[in-house]
Amino acid sequence: MKVRVTLNCQLKSTQTETLSSFLKLNLPRVRSFEGCLNVSVYFTEDNVQMLLEEQWLSIEHHQSYIEHIKENGVLEELAAFFESPPTIKYFYQKDI
Repeated sequence: MKVRVTLNCQLKSTQTETLSSFLKLNLPRVRSFEGCLNVSVYFTEDNVQMLLEEQWLSIEHHQSYIEHIKENGVLEELAAFFESPPTIKYFYQKDI
C-alpha cells in the first residue's frame, strides 16, 4: 500500500546554501531508489524549517532507504544540517 512520508526538519540557520547543494546532489539518488515514487522539498520563508514530503510504495521501502543511507554515511551528513532529529510521520490515503 502506498504511503506518504513527511519529515519535518528544524535547520541550522547558517547551513542553508550548503544544504541546497547537498540536496541537489542527493535527491536524484532518493528518487531513483527502489520504491520511491516522489520527493518534494519545502522551506519556510525564513529557511529555518524544511519539509520533505515523500511517497513510497510501502513503509518497508522507505525504511530500506533509511538503512541504506545509514550504511553509506549520507544520513550522518544530512543530520549535520539539523538542530534536532526530524519528525517522521507515515500517512495512508483513505477513500472517503
